Amino acid sequence: MLKITGPAGDRDAEVLSPEAQAFVADLATRFAPRVQQILKARDARQARFDAGELPAFRVDTRDIREGDWRVGPIPADLQDRRVEITGPTDRKMVINALNSGARVFMADFEDSLAPSWRNLIEGQANLKDAASGSIEFTSPEGKHYSLNPRHAVLVVRPRGWHLLEKHALLNGAPMPAALFDFGLYLFHNAKILERRGSGAYFYLPKLESSEEAQLWEDVISHAERVLGLARGSVKVTVLIETLPAAFEMDEILHALREHIVGLNCGRWDYIFSFIKKFHRRRDFVFPERGQVTMTAPCMRAYSQLLIKTCHRRGAFAMGGMAAQIPIKHDESANAAALAKVRADKEREAGDGHDGTWVAHPGLVPVAMEIFDKHMLGPNQLDKRREDVSVSAADMLAVPKGSITAAGFRNNVDVAIQYLAAWLAGNGCVPIHHLMEDAATAEIARTQLWQWLHQPEPGTRLSDGRVMDWPMFDEVLTGQRASLLDAADDAAQQTHIRRAADILHGLTYTERLEPFLTTLAYAELD
Repeated sequence: MLKITGPAGDRDAEVLSPEAQAFVADLATRFAPRVQQILKARDARQARFDAGELPAFRVDTRDIREGDWRVGPIPADLQDRRVEITGPTDRKMVINALNSGARVFMADFEDSLAPSWRNLIEGQANLKDAASGSIEFTSPEGKHYSLNPRHAVLVVRPRGWHLLEKHALLNGAPMPAALFDFGLYLFHNAKILERRGSGAYFYLPKLESSEEAQLWEDVISHAERVLGLARGSVKVTVLIETLPAAFEMDEILHALREHIVGLNCGRWDYIFSFIKKFHRRRDFVFPERGQVTMTAPCMRAYSQLLIKTCHRRGAFAMGGMAAQIPIKHDESANAAALAKVRADKEREAGDGHDGTWVAHPGLVPVAMEIFDKHMLGPNQLDKRREDVSVSAADMLAVPKGSITAAGFRNNVDVAIQYLAAWLAGNGCVPIHHLMEDAATAEIARTQLWQWLHQPEPGTRLSDGRVMDWPMFDEVLTGQRASLLDAADDAAQQTHIRRAADILHGLTYTERLEPFLTTLAYAELD
């Protein structure tokens, strides 16, 4: 049995039943040592990158890349995924997302959720109700929400291998958060979903190698046996959102071939990973994040290779997130934002993606219209993209662009605002008309680190000034003061002050922190 140390709530006895705890404890007992092994392998690979090594397509797995094989069968309710919406697991969000008109809702325990204990357990309870079709919610104002008869397919994203769940202790040690999230959801919902004509479907984040995919394959196969589920009934989509994983797409599909249905271009985490892997190298300094779009050569190479790889194996190639949100008070700005979304989705659908992501229900009709125009069938598996030829050099081409004073300031501002919201329990935050989550905040703070830690004379702004520590301190102090002035209450001011302190520490440290959420997690109850 686990030792549960989190603060108690109304549905703990249901979500954390003795049987559910025994199931996740078994997963942790069997697989936590292997999680530690893959994390050590990540550290070793990063050390090689720091020493000058570059990613490459693996020689030892060439037979997998060149072999003739395909992934397993894909369930009927996952055949058409043309528009997917994502968001955290709070009750109203789950209902609205499932009712949004999107084909799939990815309920997120990862980058768009601040993983406080109550958020996690209440999220599991909400998804349990959603899986059974019984979820309802009445707002304090009296507005009632319930599921439409036809709604999106539910897919769940657990946390990544690098995170721990500090409130679930096995032999005194926190268990891997991925196993906690995956295990509870699967235990409670797999058979209910099966009876309702669906299944237990997952998005798997932050993988860096086929060995990490193989670990997930072994976890899933074991869980199916223990719960008496048909082999291959659990289905997963893997986010290709780290630079090393982009060089092992065939291998990841092969490792999970009995359970995988597709790969997704997790663009924001991919940019973060690219910067992080080469954070000490001057020849890999990225321009400000607003200039790094999917039309940059390295991003285009990555997305087109993903389509070609997936379609060759009978798997879906999912497009990335449109982070824009509707701007109700400014018609001109809203039109400009929607034009960016349209251009992005036109590119994805035209290239051969089988679907795309949006962050806001208001963008579902826009994305749906474009994919309906380009994708007459349920998917585009017949678009093989044999015209695509991508080299390692193509994948590693550094985007061109500049760094403006406004871009520097925006990174500081977004990082503080996001961290402050995260500390308050909200992991999905609208800032400057974009939906920011942990991935976009990671880009902001790693870019600051990369720009400021370059050897003399340092990285320059577009106006010729060298970015230095006095500049950072001045901008940090200014943005902190501005946000404090605009804060609604004392609690928000407290979170802003702490967020600014965390950003200061994350930026000044000589060793780049791999994930801000591992550091900030200590602040959550």
